[in-house]
Amino acid sequence: MAVGGNFSPGKTIVLNGVPPPSARVGLGYSVRVPGSQNWKAANTRRPHETPARHGRRRLAFAGFVGACALLLSGCSPVEERGYLPKGVTSLSPEITGFWKATWLWALGVGVLVWGLILYCSVRYRRKKNDTGLPPQLAYNVPIEILYTVVPVIMVAVLFGKTVQLENKMLDTTSQKNDVVINVVGKQWSWDFNYVHEKVYEAGAQATMNRSTGELESKLPTLYLPVNKRVEFVLTSRDVIHSFWVIPFLQKMDMIPGKVNKFAVTPTEKGTFQGKCAELCGAYHSQMLFQVKVVSPAKYKQHIQWLRKHGDTGFLSNSLNRSPLEPDQQQFLPPNIKKSDIVEGK
Repeated sequence: MAVGGNFSPGKTIVLNGVPPPSARVGLGYSVRVPGSQNWKAANTRRPHETPARHGRRRLAFAGFVGACALLLSGCSPVEERGYLPKGVTSLSPEITGFWKATWLWALGVGVLVWGLILYCSVRYRRKKNDTGLPPQLAYNVPIEILYTVVPVIMVAVLFGKTVQLENKMLDTTSQKNDVVINVVGKQWSWDFNYVHEKVYEAGAQATMNRSTGELESKLPTLYLPVNKRVEFVLTSRDVIHSFWVIPFLQKMDMIPGKVNKFAVTPTEKGTFQGKCAELCGAYHSQMLFQVKVVSPAKYKQHIQWLRKHGDTGFLSNSLNRSPLEPDQQQFLPPNIKKSDIVEGK
């Protein structure tokens, strides 16, 4: 066991195995195992882990993983999308996948951090029979490098994936645009210029019943053909608005004097709700519209209906409070004749 002799605090006890109770660090002894240059003071404060204790930990971890798997297997479609609305464009699966991936990575980091905090709190808690201080560590260079480099890599990957997806969402030139719509935001409604077809729809502000909160007027309605690429050219007559068709899973600001663009390909038929997503004044909440995604045949029927009712031409952007800046004119739809421009609406 231990080398014989009288011991006093400060002397070294050389052991062949586990130190005797009298050789505690708390009494002022230091302990060294033969053949090793490392001081084993830490081992004198905790008993060795037993196989039964190790088995219980593995069982608890397996139970936790099983509970998570059971919970995830019971998710509804809304939960599977990460509580996003159901997307109806060709890019919607990619947007939804990226949204879920970012949350899962964040959850993974959170679980790891919470787990380490809980483990350290339980594993290294002070016990009744502990005396003195535990071993004091000033720093650990490998761990410090790890928890600095890994977050930097994670943020860099997240940034790169964000830029990659955003470039796809804002791309208006790599593919041919079948339909071009100039959307004009105004307090507090919308105008839609169907550029290629040379027709338009001038919207009026929605009115609501104050007692019931229900709409009392028809909303401006934008018609789009299914499975056709649509480019939106956004302008504003007065203040900053934001064009948001909820199931498109993207929106864009409309800034006075500027022209913004994006393109989508609707892949599902239906009627979808749109609204202004930027606080724009007293009746911001009533700046609503609808989008009807229909078959190409029904789309042509609607265009003919607009022509029949005399809504032909291109609603002018000259009524804007802030005229378009000179370098922004190039972003308006091309090939619009002066004779097609409709003033005063």
